Amino acid sequence: MSTARIGDIDVAYTEVGTGEPVVMIHGLAEDRHTWSNQQAALGERHTFAYDLRGHGDTTIGAAAATLAQLGGDLVGFLEQVSGPAVVVGFSLGGTVALWAAARRPDLVRQAVVLGTSSVVGRAAVGFYHTRMDLAADTGSPEFAAALRDDTAAGLAVAHEQLDHVVAARLAAVGDGAGYRNAAAAMAALRDDPLTPSLAGVGVHVDVVGATQDTFCPLKAAQIILDALPDAHYHEIPDAGHLVNIDNPQGVTEVLRATLDERN
Repeated sequence: MSTARIGDIDVAYTEVGTGEPVVMIHGLAEDRHTWSNQQAALGERHTFAYDLRGHGDTTIGAAAATLAQLGGDLVGFLEQVSGPAVVVGFSLGGTVALWAAARRPDLVRQAVVLGTSSVVGRAAVGFYHTRMDLAADTGSPEFAAALRDDTAAGLAVAHEQLDHVVAARLAAVGDGAGYRNAAAAMAALRDDPLTPSLAGVGVHVDVVGATQDTFCPLKAAQIILDALPDAHYHEIPDAGHLVNIDNPQGVTEVLRATLDERN
């Protein structure tokens, strides 16, 4: 693990390989280890996977609970650590990647977003606020049970890994400050969606869905695709929302294909 001071936080990241830089961003209640399989498999690429603000080993700083702040953290990482790069993001991480792509095409050379939304509905806002309340005490049985339920709902085939994945997610959440911060940023997409700014994205975006994703189904991907000037859709079979648990090989194959095609 390496660390870099970016703005008001110490960002933890894992760096692997050589060649063209690829920066990978995890989802809510995860950390950089989400991308361990891809970092190991894509040795021909110079990959960086970092922990979002308040997740894993990255400090929380003065959390603003906004997508703009999380996107600014990514911009700082690209400026100070990796240089201009392909940015790969899952779920929350994909939304962060799209925010940066719309504003800094000089730093985001291409984006690949998996299981990502640019706007959320009323039910999602209720979900985020309920989880934020529970995350005030991440050591409580109630929060652990909720995270377990959410994890189970995100899996389509890898149910035997449930206990292991829940333990890893609880460790990534820590005291819950980063979780609450990011959940609030996502909930804000109902009243202030990212979708309108996607028309200004000047780089190619690969949008990736999973056949059994009930959190970010094809409808969510289609909203993004319709808004982007230059995008292509890919679908990973035999996977729910937690696509990198259900089908990590499928994720690696899509990433290799999209990276090889344009870089």
